[in-house]
Amino acid sequence: MSSFLRSEFTAVGDYRAELGETPVWCDRSQSLLWVDILAQRLLRYWPATAEITIHLLPELTSAALLTERDDIFLLLCQSGIRRYDFARQSTELLCPYPDAPGTRPNEAAIAPDGSLWFGAMDLAEKDPIGGWYRYQHGDTMATRMMDAVTIPNTLVWFEGKVWFADSAAKRFYSGNARRIDRKKISCYSSGDTTPDGSALSRDGQLINACFGGGCLRRYQINQGELLAQDDIPLPVGQPSCCTFGGSDMKTLFVTSARKQLESPGELDGALLQAKTSVTGAAQHRFIFS
Repeated sequence: MSSFLRSEFTAVGDYRAELGETPVWCDRSQSLLWVDILAQRLLRYWPATAEITIHLLPELTSAALLTERDDIFLLLCQSGIRRYDFARQSTELLCPYPDAPGTRPNEAAIAPDGSLWFGAMDLAEKDPIGGWYRYQHGDTMATRMMDAVTIPNTLVWFEGKVWFADSAAKRFYSGNARRIDRKKISCYSSGDTTPDGSALSRDGQLINACFGGGCLRRYQINQGELLAQDDIPLPVGQPSCCTFGGSDMKTLFVTSARKQLESPGELDGALLQAKTSVTGAAQHRFIFS
């Protein structure tokens, strides 16, 4: 076992997602939220009781994110950015989805300043017709920060920089933490793996889910450089994203997918968890004021 891990990866419950994505740990409720994009479901795991709550969603949704208000979340949907009341299962449209024909929303995260950053990707996953966008409360439209992106993934902030990826290009990028400027970004190859979503530890370890690679790749962010460390094998073929959680922020949760697999394994599509030796960075919350 890797020195990074303190336990083996095990499945959380029996649910198997077509495309599990965007796990987010809520420290206030001590619960984990994630979505099954293709099945249009929001899932919530309560470790204290081992219960999984499932809400059906009316449309394709790529992320459910924390806000400053308890049990009020942001949904990134095909129609736009929505305020979601978890108890009532009701939504309110805050901002329409950018006019980007042939795309759908994908990666999303809340930035340190309380704004929402998200990506739009090519539905066919082939052409660079997507982009990165930023939305803060009160905006009538999201602001496009970067175009010519095919499959936007990974959004973490560390030491004044944002780190993100384009899965199709097999590259990571870093830039200014408040806005992406294509002329001022740095580029790093992910080598033979396809980078999907990532988790961040407090000491700057970036843990990336390698979609189709059956593993996590661990990097260290050091003085603005991204340094590959090692690969951590997983019992699923298509890990899609990961995040830290648990009462001590040392449990790593990993989402996965069954889509396009001719013979999916028993755990493909499962939410996985394992104890680690490092402490994760807390999630930021969207600010309404």
